[in-house]
Amino acid sequence: MTMATMKTQAYGEPWYWDNRYANESGPFDWYQKYQTVAPLINLYVPRNHRILVVGCGNSAFSEGMVDDGYEDVVNIDISSVVIQAMQKKYQNRPELKYMKMDVCYMGAFQTDSFDAIVDKGTLDSLLCGNDSRQNASKMLEEVWRVLKNKGVYILITYGAPIYRLRLLRESCLWMIKLHVIEKLVSEENSDHPVWELTNHVPLNDDGSSVEQVLGKNPDVHFIYVCTKDTSLEPSLKNELAVH
Repeated sequence: MTMATMKTQAYGEPWYWDNRYANESGPFDWYQKYQTVAPLINLYVPRNHRILVVGCGNSAFSEGMVDDGYEDVVNIDISSVVIQAMQKKYQNRPELKYMKMDVCYMGAFQTDSFDAIVDKGTLDSLLCGNDSRQNASKMLEEVWRVLKNKGVYILITYGAPIYRLRLLRESCLWMIKLHVIEKLVSEENSDHPVWELTNHVPLNDDGSSVEQVLGKNPDVHFIYVCTKDTSLEPSLKNELAVH
C-alpha cells in the first residue's frame, strides 16, 4: 500500500473506522501478521514486559502475542465499535485488554507505563488525515511519554527512511534501528529473504544507506525499533546549543 492509495480513503478520520468495523465481519491485519514478525518482537521484547498496541483494530496480532507467551498486552483504538467487539471477543483472555482511546491523547496512562509499544499502520493512518503532521507529532510525543526509559517503540510502516527518520527525530530523541521484511511473506521466499529480519539494516543520518544495501524502492515494510533513552537528552541538547 502506498501513500497515494491511503490518501483516497479517510484513514485519518475516526468516523471512517467506526463505519468500517461496523461492516467488517472478520479480523484484518494491516501490513503483517504476528507470525511473520514474531522473531523481531521476541528479540526486543521479553515476554513478561507490559506492551501497548496502538490502533489495534480487529487484528489478531495481539492474540498471536498472547499465544506466544506474552502476559500483558493492552490495546487501544479510537473506534468504540471495534473496542466493544474486541472486549466481547476476548472477555475470557485476561492477558488481553482493550480500551477506546485516541493515540494523540493517552491521558488515561501514566508516564512510563509500558515497556514496549507496537504500531502497525497507525502513524501511517494519521499521516493521511487532516492536520497530519501536527497529529503525528502529538502521537509520537505521547508514545514517548507513556514508554518507560529503555523501552522500545516498534513502528511497522510502508514509510522509507527518507520519509520517516526526520519525523521520528523531530519528535523525540530516539535511538533508532531499522529492520525490513517483505510485504508479502510466503513459504517460497522465506528461505531467501531480501534481508534477514532480525539483522538491522545499516542506517546513516539521511537513510541513503538503505538504498545502497537494498536498492531503489524495495518491496518491503520498514520496521523502526526506536529506543527511549533519557540519558541522551542533556548531551544532545548541549550539542545543539554549541551549533
